[in-house]
Amino acid sequence: MTVSVVIPLYNEEENVRELHARLKAVLDTIGTEYEVLFIDDGSTDSTLALLQDIQAQDSRTIVLSLRRNFGQTAAFAAGFDYSRGDIIVTMDGDLQNDPNDIPKIIAMMKDNDLVSGWRKKRKDPFLSRRLPSIMANWLISKVTGVNLHDYGCSLKAYKRDVIKNLKLYGEMHRFIPAVASWYGVRIAEVETTHHPRLRGKSKYGISRTVKVVLDLITVKFLQSFSTKPLQFFGPIGIVSGMMGLVISLYLAMGKLLLGREIGGRPLLLLGALLIIVGIQFIGMGLLGEMMVRVYHETQKKPIYVIKKVIGPG
Repeated sequence: MTVSVVIPLYNEEENVRELHARLKAVLDTIGTEYEVLFIDDGSTDSTLALLQDIQAQDSRTIVLSLRRNFGQTAAFAAGFDYSRGDIIVTMDGDLQNDPNDIPKIIAMMKDNDLVSGWRKKRKDPFLSRRLPSIMANWLISKVTGVNLHDYGCSLKAYKRDVIKNLKLYGEMHRFIPAVASWYGVRIAEVETTHHPRLRGKSKYGISRTVKVVLDLITVKFLQSFSTKPLQFFGPIGIVSGMMGLVISLYLAMGKLLLGREIGGRPLLLLGALLIIVGIQFIGMGLLGEMMVRVYHETQKKPIYVIKKVIGPG
């Protein structure tokens, strides 16, 4: 198998040379062809110039320069599109991931389709980085049903046929194991070494938590209802509509049988609102169903994934 290592970089001028040296020392020992793709995500320092110098001296290095800072997910997506390896390894460019873990991860790919790193002894501040990460990992595991200790660890490995079926948006790179689970892939987790950041400035902060939660909602919807949106919106619409109908019938019976005045009652407005909301949710579900069908038919995208074909065909 051939190996591609994909590394997004943004203003890491103090780390790129040492990172390349460490990578080369490890990858030269794995006994297979490899390439290293550095994706410069619109750096404003001398990161790109240093990468160009590294590439001039190492033919196994490829540098992709993005026109502006698109974010880590977009940088990973660019690396996946241009990589040629059977196994694609990803990692951060701040020297906190250890290249010495790569051979161990590649070895595990013989029996798995995706291997995720676990920074069990993480060297980051507890309140600003580790605590939000612990909470996020617990929430993501519970919502998606894919239990991993460390979704945020960039040190992962994927088989090429897994990655080529995925389209990444927003902050979705951290949810790749959850999204890939729809394809029935075999996922494993391995403990990896984590180093403290010695040079440069971290690009992560607690503000990313909100983005992660919003993307988690998207992932859960895509994971469970991407081909059947009416099954998501329909039950909500039916429950809302039925509650509104019951309220309206109760008020109508009171008016007809007991002569109660209902014109100024807030309950009447609530009943009407619930009926309208129910109709809207069912309508959204039907529109979603039509959009899904148009998408799959125009893209000729199947709603299944074949692992292999056994026998003549």
